Amino acid sequence: MNGKFVAYYRVSTKEQGESGLGLEGQKASVTRYLNGGKWTLVAEVVEVESGKRNDRPKLAEALRLCRVYNAKLLIAKLDRLSRNVLFISNLMESGVKFVAVDMPEATDMTIHILASVAQGEAKAISDRTRTALAAAKARGTKLGGLRSNSALIHKRGNAQSAIVRTAKAAKRASDMLPVIEQVKADGAVTLREIASVLNERGIPTARGGQWSATQVMRILQA
Repeated sequence: MNGKFVAYYRVSTKEQGESGLGLEGQKASVTRYLNGGKWTLVAEVVEVESGKRNDRPKLAEALRLCRVYNAKLLIAKLDRLSRNVLFISNLMESGVKFVAVDMPEATDMTIHILASVAQGEAKAISDRTRTALAAAKARGTKLGGLRSNSALIHKRGNAQSAIVRTAKAAKRASDMLPVIEQVKADGAVTLREIASVLNERGIPTARGGQWSATQVMRILQA
């Protein structure tokens, strides 16, 4: 096994969290899965929650660490995903890759099934739109105006792309700020020193490269 990982453990009550009941079994499963290879367990995050809670702050923290370190999320059991709709939603929106160690071959399949459902809905909408346009054309409705607006549509597409890039950059800055603040609290003063510590910790930049003083400054100014 190679790469970087963040382990996410979940127990359902405070008592279980304090006693370690259920938690030890999850940790043992992760340890067995990671046995051998050149891997780094960046962090282990424990969520103590009841079935009635809808928020998962520790899950959000685990996903943030995965994005920061470009790591995979490890969960001990697939039912930690399949029984939690919010988990699925947060995971798909985060773009973080994950592995359920009790059934690792099911991981990609699960996401692909969910993605296929969304793709099927998009195709159905496209088919209905195409059918409606064909029916309108058969009735004699002129559709040429759509082509004349192609430049405007292209411009709007570029603007939307810029919005997506800006949002992605803002999310990266939000993920990195707590890390940089901790590095500063540990004694790094200058931007160059902060960049050096980030590189030593194996934290990649958004493009997978090494940190520089300029890049740290951009995060702080975001």
